[in-house]
Amino acid sequence: MRRLVIAALSAATVVALGGVAYAAAPQLTATFSQTSTWSSGYGAQYAIRNTGDAASTAWTVEFDLPAGSTVSSSWSSVRTSTGQHHRFTNAGYNGDIAPGATETFGFNVSGLGVPTNCTIGGRPCGGGIPPSSPPPSSTPPSSPPPSSPPPTGPVVDVATAAQLQQALAAARPGQTIRLAAGTYRGSFVATADGTAAQRITLTGPAGAVLINDGPSGTAPSCPAPTPGWDSGYGLWLADAPYWNLVGFTVAESKKGIVADNSHHTTIDGVWVHDVEDEAVHFRRSSADSVIQNSRIERTGLVQPGYGEGVYIGSANSNWGCHGNSGGADRSDRVQVLNNRIGPNVAAEAIDVKEGTFNGVIRGNTFDGQGVSGQNSADSWIDAKGIGYVIENNTGTFRSPGTFANGYETHNPSTTPSFANGCGNIWRGNRSDLGGAGDYAINVTSTSKCAADPNVVYASNTVSNAVRGLTNIAVTP
Repeated sequence: MRRLVIAALSAATVVALGGVAYAAAPQLTATFSQTSTWSSGYGAQYAIRNTGDAASTAWTVEFDLPAGSTVSSSWSSVRTSTGQHHRFTNAGYNGDIAPGATETFGFNVSGLGVPTNCTIGGRPCGGGIPPSSPPPSSTPPSSPPPSSPPPTGPVVDVATAAQLQQALAAARPGQTIRLAAGTYRGSFVATADGTAAQRITLTGPAGAVLINDGPSGTAPSCPAPTPGWDSGYGLWLADAPYWNLVGFTVAESKKGIVADNSHHTTIDGVWVHDVEDEAVHFRRSSADSVIQNSRIERTGLVQPGYGEGVYIGSANSNWGCHGNSGGADRSDRVQVLNNRIGPNVAAEAIDVKEGTFNGVIRGNTFDGQGVSGQNSADSWIDAKGIGYVIENNTGTFRSPGTFANGYETHNPSTTPSFANGCGNIWRGNRSDLGGAGDYAINVTSTSKCAADPNVVYASNTVSNAVRGLTNIAVTP
């Protein structure tokens, strides 16, 4: 993985310290990294961190790509491109970066060339003074290598629903299925295994939209791909580990993306919207999976109480179907990173179910407007799992909606027995409860977690709360 570090200073605020004036200013660094690769391109992001002592208000990152490579899609930014030169400015929600905080934006590249001539705020990658003249539109090396070897296997280009169904049915390790822009209507199910060394990739631009108008037929007693039955899921990974899902859109389906017994799934830069129930569900022990740099809006259009943004695991009442590991749905170590969830997500932005362990929820933006209050859906996160790290997220709530607390824990009893809702950590989260929520972090039971307590650090902040930051003691 190649990393390019960019540093810049923006306008300063002059303050006095001991009689000496100095400039308090944001100092932004932007680190390039590839998040996924395939035979004809890659997904990437810049992580913009403020190492200065004042908040930024905006940022601009520019770079060139070699001839033969171009940005095919992007998210969490506003992009303008002229030839091989690409300019990204902040979206409306991620220009304000507090000291020590980080924001990201992502993009997909068609081709294998990596950025050159990088600047942030008009300054060169390595810092220093701004260039006296703009960089050339492209200065490619004679033979630009990829930053890591792409997976082997052919690229299959598809442009119709029938072609996509055929490609999913025939998928094999190391293969990339590449969607053209357009609308794909039908039932899309993947059952092929990738491997750790040769993942299977389904990729396309945001203008490639998967829609499932189902369900239809007689459903089995437990959800499984069954002849004559259409689940209604926009995209279903069933016993299909090691898949990359990159860049495309899923909409107007019963559920968005469902991963069943499909561990090591990576969802990167997708958009899921206008679904009847939940947007993304890691189910039936789909452990070690990631959703990142993605956008989720308008869920629960038919069943608001089941309109979660990201659903991790299963309620213990459903373990009979989905508990394929020791009786529980062990969708453990799922990471939810740098996503934008809401508005009009009718249930929780993230529902962490009992019996799941050691996930990471970091760098997300939650907009609670439109949360329904049905089926106890009245917070950004309901944490019933064990040992989760919940950090550096930003949550807001504005009416309409029903909102009790920003983050909540619950402790359902299960067989086999787990210390559900315990051992979770909150740090660096920023919460604006809009005058409606009681606490930013409401821990419902301390006695049930005496052996593995929940921890709320003082780095969390809250505004517009009815009662305050948390109902338990804060840890320095």
